[in-house]
Amino acid sequence: MEKAILVISDLNSSPHWGLQDLAGELAELTRSAGGDVLEVVVCRLKRPTPAYLIGRGKVEEIARLSLLKKAAVVIFNDDLSPAQQRNLEEIIRLKTVDRTQLILDIFARRAHSKEGKLQVELAQLVYLLPRLSGKGIWLSRLGGGIGTKGPGEKKLEADRRHIRQRIARLKKDLKDLKVHHQILRKTRTDAKLPLVGIVGYTNTGKSSLLNRLTGSSVKIDDRLFATLNPAVRRLDLTGGRRLLFADTIGFLHKLPHHLIESFKTTLEEVMYSDLLIQVVDISHPLVLQQTRAVEMVLEELEVKDKPRIVVLNKIDKLVDQRILKQLQQIYVNSIAVSVLKSQGLEGLINKIVLAIPDFS
Repeated sequence: MEKAILVISDLNSSPHWGLQDLAGELAELTRSAGGDVLEVVVCRLKRPTPAYLIGRGKVEEIARLSLLKKAAVVIFNDDLSPAQQRNLEEIIRLKTVDRTQLILDIFARRAHSKEGKLQVELAQLVYLLPRLSGKGIWLSRLGGGIGTKGPGEKKLEADRRHIRQRIARLKKDLKDLKVHHQILRKTRTDAKLPLVGIVGYTNTGKSSLLNRLTGSSVKIDDRLFATLNPAVRRLDLTGGRRLLFADTIGFLHKLPHHLIESFKTTLEEVMYSDLLIQVVDISHPLVLQQTRAVEMVLEELEVKDKPRIVVLNKIDKLVDQRILKQLQQIYVNSIAVSVLKSQGLEGLINKIVLAIPDFS
């Protein structure tokens, strides 16, 4: 595992998240990328500095700490400009990775389908393109480790024109896949098969819910972004009625805008759903903050007003039942379940059937 120093800055960019909360999630992301967290450095500052994001004195402190701890990478919770990243690496003398690149690295590890790989490569190249100037700091990143999982050395050594051509090609390939999805969508519409989109914060139990409802075997794992590739599964009801459920990529706090754009093809299953099922992990201490993050992504996808049922999952892990009552007051159209224990799922199916127009 690659040893990492984490850097959290107090820039008020996440007003509902405490510094410890931000550090905890960044640590989870780092572990998901195969990293081992050695230490977390908190930087308190009123405004970012143009050269390093944080103060130079703090950068030198991180450089000494990294040498002492024998770290291999320094990971920042905020996005870094290409100039900031180059300046930081000149002092720290180690690879530096920002939040966006860390997320892209995880996505690259999770992408298995052709569509997923195309979307990840597109997002990575869009991110890397402005970082090919100057000393070509990215071009020297050979071998393994966090921040190196991606399109590969050959593509990064090509000039800007070649990379832009590759980006254009990837967009065309994704456009062709979009047409294919439209054909499948028309087939489902003609067959009058309602589509239920499952959404929620990453690692809240979306794929587990899909498996329980449909008897499928979508891979699940207790880690962030365990599911990257979309999965559509069928549920047969009484009277010959059928429902389709679509599980998609999990959402995240501060999910980069261009990443959402790159994954529009995958997220279209959500956009064209007849009903959304929003899975919420009520046992998580940051449940309200996670819900706000999901709301922001749904708003960006312009599906915030779509009919929705909120699934309050993991009631089996809840110690204080008062939390459940409070959340039920916040989420009016909700149902409490335990996907792990199969509790409340029959009631959820009934609720879904009643919520779809002209279906019940």
